[in-house]
Amino acid sequence: MPPDASRPRLSAPFRLSPLAARPLLAALALLLMFAVIVWREPRAASYLGLRLLLNFSIPLMFAAFAAMAVIVLGDIDLGLGPFIGLANVISARWLAGNPSLAALLLVLSLLAYAAMGALIAARRLPSIVITLGASFIWLGAGLLILPTPGGAAPDWLAALLRLHTPFVPLPLWLAVALALAGQILFITSPAGVVLRGFGGAPEALIRAGWSLIAAKSFLYGLAGAFGILAGLALTGINTTGDANFGTPYTLLAIAAVIVGGGEFAGGIVSPPGTVIGALILLLSGALLSFLDVSTDWQLSVQGGILILVLALRALLRKRDAHAA
Repeated sequence: MPPDASRPRLSAPFRLSPLAARPLLAALALLLMFAVIVWREPRAASYLGLRLLLNFSIPLMFAAFAAMAVIVLGDIDLGLGPFIGLANVISARWLAGNPSLAALLLVLSLLAYAAMGALIAARRLPSIVITLGASFIWLGAGLLILPTPGGAAPDWLAALLRLHTPFVPLPLWLAVALALAGQILFITSPAGVVLRGFGGAPEALIRAGWSLIAAKSFLYGLAGAFGILAGLALTGINTTGDANFGTPYTLLAIAAVIVGGGEFAGGIVSPPGTVIGALILLLSGALLSFLDVSTDWQLSVQGGILILVLALRALLRKRDAHAA
């Protein structure tokens, strides 16, 4: 017997699983980025500085949760950005002057998103193809509603996005609320276990009597709801509408989920990590500015962050496989 075999391994209970460690690593990366920003501009740590720094984090966090609701199934949604743009133009065009019509159109849009999930499940269609095709429908509808940028945000929506919350700005309160709500819904609740199971082992759940169509309808509907919230947030922040406003959020939202600990393999997501991933991608642009690097490099940096995360995970999997 090895000399230390009988010794208790005190560190074992505190050892994190690889999945649990991912959000923590993302959080450390976020803190490092923020520390560099504060080092270059100390006022960024003030209430006003944080508010300006995180101004566009609200639509990105909502978009990331929309993407997460689909990724948990092992699907990929390539129509999310145009759908956010559609919600933006509907709210900018009618929410102030005709709120009943705006609400009706947003509800119909949400139902259409849920129906898309049901179609994908019922016909066993590839999500990447269906959502890509749907993206042209969302974009075309948005351009029909508002061919050129215009419209206006209702006063209450703009005021809500400018709400002065105690201690820290609104985006940080919302980040905590989303992380907690997502953790309960997707991770700790019995329903969350079933929903994640449809991403990891759908056939087993179908044999146990659960409905794949119902699960995909719910999760795509949830994605649509978060997409609408992202569009409303864009309207409140920009105080105008543009069908192309949402376009960048398609890939940014997916990247936020992956950077925060999610996997393209279904059933593996981290709601707190998704929030952190969204903030990392948002701060990457600010970090470039404070380091006097042209923001033209922002997309390259965001792509590099995603590639680096995936590469590190591949190395860790290889190491764990050899250790096993």
